[in-house]
Amino acid sequence: MNQAYLGIDVGSISTKGVILDDGNRLLASAYIWTEGDPIGAVKKLVSLLEKQFDKENYRIVATGTTGSARKLVGTIVGATIVKNEITAHAVGTITFYPGVRTILEIGGQDSKIILVENGVAVDYAMNTLCAAGTGAFLSSQAKRLGIEVEEIGGYALRSKHPTQIAARCTVFAESDLVHKIQMGHPREDIIAGVCNAVVANYLNNVGKGKNILSPVVFQGGVSKNAGVVAAFEKALGCKVTVDPNGHLMGAMGAAILARRSAGRKEFDFAIEEMTFYTREVSCGRCPNQCEIICVYCENKLIDAWGNRCERGAITA
Repeated sequence: MNQAYLGIDVGSISTKGVILDDGNRLLASAYIWTEGDPIGAVKKLVSLLEKQFDKENYRIVATGTTGSARKLVGTIVGATIVKNEITAHAVGTITFYPGVRTILEIGGQDSKIILVENGVAVDYAMNTLCAAGTGAFLSSQAKRLGIEVEEIGGYALRSKHPTQIAARCTVFAESDLVHKIQMGHPREDIIAGVCNAVVANYLNNVGKGKNILSPVVFQGGVSKNAGVVAAFEKALGCKVTVDPNGHLMGAMGAAILARRSAGRKEFDFAIEEMTFYTREVSCGRCPNQCEIICVYCENKLIDAWGNRCERGAITA
């Protein structure tokens, strides 16, 4: 029986999952919306992966989780390793692009930059405060302009004179965009201007003070937008590589980390039929007043965290 490795990346907007073999070949993948329910999203994700997975020839022997809900999801799926997004994205990208020097990543609600030297991540920055440089901003502006977000790239590439859109923050950008619409700027020029604004916001915030060197790899959901890719190439003056599976790179990094780790635990697809829920407990045993999250499976406590001292420890 061949061995396989599961990687799950749960973010605020989307949930991604992959299954890789020992050669990092993709055996199954899925990308769905989290919709404010990471537990429900992961159960749905597991169901989608199971339908693609060859159980007769492979078995999952290790699982890695990453993303904003990595600890919660790690508990539910019995992860053998739980890692932050920076580590997972860096490991995934470096594995497939050993010479990469700069990793650009823009997701639904946050963005990050990772600088690499000799195959090792040496610096990074994240932006979780301003939405002007994220996928959520692009989606809202596409809706305002009456087009699908998937169409933005095509419109932007047709523009000959991109409209100047304020890029300092979401509020300024939206106000300026409405003004430019009312002035009569062509739709394709406005959309190209929005793509340029996303890139300018990213470079002025996340990339500020960073020495961005080629080769550059761009990933995350926004990397699928050809208009933003073109705007990055123009701003940086170099080719920007987009991996076909760039939107899954965090999950791929988690799976690779699971393979490299010593932990081994066979994954059970039956979790999609199980009932999980969380409950918040206020400790009150010391001045810290810790808010402890307890995770239950079929009414049985399986994990708890949030305590800052031993008096708040809750054990399964």
